[in-house]
Amino acid sequence: MTQKSGIAAVAETAGVSVSTVSQVLSGNRPVSEATRAKVNAAIAELGYTPHPGARSLRSRRTESIALLVPDITNPFYPLVAVGMQDVLLPAGYLLSILDAGSQSGTGRLLGHVLERRFDGIALHIDGLSDADRARLAESGTRVVALGRDIGIEGSDYVESDDAGGFAKLGAHLLGTGRRRIGFIGGEEESDPSRLRLGGLRQAFAGAGLDYDDAATVFTSFTRDGGRDGIAALYERRTDWDAIVCANDLIAIGAMDELRRRGLSIPADVAVTGYDDIDAAALVHPSLTTVENPAREIGRTAARLLLTRLAGDGDEAPTQHITLSTRLVVRDSTTSPIPQER
Repeated sequence: MTQKSGIAAVAETAGVSVSTVSQVLSGNRPVSEATRAKVNAAIAELGYTPHPGARSLRSRRTESIALLVPDITNPFYPLVAVGMQDVLLPAGYLLSILDAGSQSGTGRLLGHVLERRFDGIALHIDGLSDADRARLAESGTRVVALGRDIGIEGSDYVESDDAGGFAKLGAHLLGTGRRRIGFIGGEEESDPSRLRLGGLRQAFAGAGLDYDDAATVFTSFTRDGGRDGIAALYERRTDWDAIVCANDLIAIGAMDELRRRGLSIPADVAVTGYDDIDAAALVHPSLTTVENPAREIGRTAARLLLTRLAGDGDEAPTQHITLSTRLVVRDSTTSPIPQER
């Protein structure tokens, strides 16, 4: 006699039909409390774990969350994903991290995500179109934004204090006596570029100094962007004593190009980044930067989504959470300021 397994074994142990077990698992049809109790007792006795599909039929949920990011190769975003997973896995949810790439790619990817009926979406996307925003709102999917309010009722957002973190960075450099400070941002239209440049301006204003707009270039949030940014800045002048970069990848690329030009860091020019990815402590010289709490951003975003999923959804007011940042001073700025050239 063939030994039965799975749902058939549960049915045999409980003394009911396989269809009755399915009805208990899915909740699609009423089942008497006595029968339900027998089935649940058999499940416990056999240690049977219902297939996720059966649970989703019962709950009308997929028990899955999507994280949409602009560049999955940027080390910041995997840390966000790990933070979300810290919270979601114990709650029974699986996380998918998806690379949206360009703004045009965002719409296509968002369409696929909505078709697959994820229970919630976390996204860090600049330039979300009105059409994409309307699709998200109409879908009823729970949404949390990483960075800023995306204007959808009932969608929460969590951010770090980019402007405040960059103001600390600027104050540190100005406090060492550096004044000829260039800024390399990522894409000009991105919120991180805008907010971090704003923080640098705050630092100058706090020191009673004017910030020179000619000291700003925008590239991309990549190592190549840092190399390109240095080339652009040094076309304008060659006596910079500090370069502040909108993230650590830009800073590492900037250091590459500065060394190629025969300049010493920080003796000739100091360099700073932002995010404090693992590589920031490993490059030489180690990189002064700002700790951007990526993992805690992920955890917070996941908690916000779970709260929405557990409650009444859109009725609760939008929550806006800002996490603090921390200046991390390392060797790339801890040298006396260069002599006048």
